[in-house]
Amino acid sequence: MDKCTFERGAGVLCHISSLPGKYGIGSLGAEAYAFVDFLERAKAKYWQILPLVQTGYGDSPYQSVCCNSGNPYFIDLEKLAEEGLLDEEELKEAEMPFGRIDYGQLYRRRYETLRRAYARFNIKDEKFAEFVSSGLFDDYALFMSLKSIYGGTFRDWPSAYKFRQTAVIDEFRTNIYRGEYCFWQFVQYEFFRQWKALKAYANSRGIKLIGDLPLYMAADSSDVWARPELFLLNGDLNPVDVAGVPPDYFSATGQLWGNPLYDWNKMREDGYAWWTERIRRAYELYDIIRLDHFRGFDRYYAIPAGSPTAESGEWRQGPGTELFERAERALGGLKIIAEDLGIIDDGVVRLRAQTGFPGMKILLFAFDGDENNAYLPENIVKNSVTYSGTHDNDTAFGFVSGMTESAFSDFRRRLRAALRGEGVSYPFVTRRDSVRALIRCALATRSDICIIPVQDILGLDNYSRMNVPGTPSGNWQFRLAEIPGRQQAAIFRAAVRASGRI
Repeated sequence: MDKCTFERGAGVLCHISSLPGKYGIGSLGAEAYAFVDFLERAKAKYWQILPLVQTGYGDSPYQSVCCNSGNPYFIDLEKLAEEGLLDEEELKEAEMPFGRIDYGQLYRRRYETLRRAYARFNIKDEKFAEFVSSGLFDDYALFMSLKSIYGGTFRDWPSAYKFRQTAVIDEFRTNIYRGEYCFWQFVQYEFFRQWKALKAYANSRGIKLIGDLPLYMAADSSDVWARPELFLLNGDLNPVDVAGVPPDYFSATGQLWGNPLYDWNKMREDGYAWWTERIRRAYELYDIIRLDHFRGFDRYYAIPAGSPTAESGEWRQGPGTELFERAERALGGLKIIAEDLGIIDDGVVRLRAQTGFPGMKILLFAFDGDENNAYLPENIVKNSVTYSGTHDNDTAFGFVSGMTESAFSDFRRRLRAALRGEGVSYPFVTRRDSVRALIRCALATRSDICIIPVQDILGLDNYSRMNVPGTPSGNWQFRLAEIPGRQQAAIFRAAVRASGRI
């Protein structure tokens, strides 16, 4: 495979949902453009986000109703008003109190607002008609229409719909075309128009977008409903085995994700066409893909459906390099970051080397006193991406705030040694100052790309943490109070310049 190379530079991790604004959740509106302006002032070359997809139960961007969808919550309502689809009174009614995201309120209120906009939308518009006729969101629109009418999961629907009997599905599409079907097409149409405009704006300012591609599909998704033969399901379309990971440093009983597993043998029959198409569509949205749970392409963890925890699973062989070779043959060179965290064995290391994809290095994991720790700056290689932390970790300030005096003393000593090893002079004493020192250390590593979560740039505590793996609620709610200002941009720019990442 072609070697995957990236321009040396720095970036910021901040999901769209975390942007500020008046409507309860971040959007593709003015605040997103202002964040691009902040990145440009800070001399960042990369903006990394989490999956853009429409979320389902649990509000996780890693559990979507459709793997290629855009989240309707991210549609800029003010842009809809500019198009004459909403009026000022309706915009005012859509406002929500500032603070953490209240997904329950969003679900109850946002779709009502979007349906008002749709009621004024001309579904005979030529560009919209082309969008619908492309068929890209036919399965999604049918799935969401059926869910709107019958509720539950697709396994609860009348048998003809559950098993997608062709004549019945065609009749259903015809009967609800102007209503439900075109509404769900409309929200995707508006989302992608707005996203592509934002991407063009970022790219014009020298900023590349790093998007996140989850490995697995949600059990109740249009993807599984439309192509059940590609998953390990029984005759009633229930999963036989489900995805997760065994016990690790995140959880003593492992993580039971519950996603149905792929039938890799079936996917191999047509050269992994489903995956190739998924990657192709991702490259229409992003410049670089972060491939979540990369180790699952080497070996994946299978847990019997119905198990109470992830402790009873077993490892099975994945598709390996064959999938990526087929995708590269069809699409050209692949710009992929391999999320290779968790339990990493020789097989994962070998797969990463064979593909040439850079892996991830997390500095919060580095300073445990083990000189062979792969995350120590002295052990980090050029073809990698260094992070202070990820959306699944404590914030850097939350991390050091939770340490005892003794533990922080050890951490401070080791971080100072790492800074000296990277040729960085940055004296620090306090826990808050140690966050900036950690950022300086991350930027100084040999990694081609260094990504810093926006929470760490602002020195925020764990109230601003994005996700705690293995917990069912309270996640994905963080929002910025405002776009980082010129002072924060100047501080980060100085650190970027000192690291030679300009």
